[in-house]
Amino acid sequence: MKPIALDTMKYKVFLLFVLFIGVSSVVSQSKQEREFRIKESEFPSSARKLITPYLGNAKRVRFYKEVDGDKVSFETKFKKGKLKYSVEFSKNGELEDVEFIIKKVDIPNRTFEMISNYLALNHQKYRIKKIQQQYLNQEENPISVLKAAFQNLILPEINYELIVASKDDKGYSEYEITFNSDGEHLLSRKLVKPKYDHILY
Repeated sequence: MKPIALDTMKYKVFLLFVLFIGVSSVVSQSKQEREFRIKESEFPSSARKLITPYLGNAKRVRFYKEVDGDKVSFETKFKKGKLKYSVEFSKNGELEDVEFIIKKVDIPNRTFEMISNYLALNHQKYRIKKIQQQYLNQEENPISVLKAAFQNLILPEINYELIVASKDDKGYSEYEITFNSDGEHLLSRKLVKPKYDHILY
């Protein structure tokens, strides 16, 4: 009987390991972001220096500290002209990306067709809640990224970041899904809402 008990124990340990790996995989694909409104003086000085020239005639300028798991970043949001911008910086004040809200008609037809095909294949029923055009600071050249973003240039390296409400057999979920300029899928993250509402805009 003892060998059987030992084998059973090993089997249970194996199952727990498999479950742990599965849960870890799901968690790694989740986004649990919290935003805290802060004063401008609490924003990194190097980030303020970079973004200040672009805040002329901007309205509703707000500054935030963001926490997403172990990552800490800073973001400023504002409206300029007819566009709503968000500019994100690392905790050290280095530019990470610039985003602004757009509509479906602002995306090239072929690209949006690719995006729609991906969503239809991967979600039983979905609704696009928000689309942002994204300029990443990949080459660590913040000035050129800012200029391109505020001129609304359609470049090969831009991304489209969508917030999508999806329905399946388990109910509704929200995802942040990123596509490149050709409509190819790059990343999907399930949005996990915080237990309390501390998001201000």
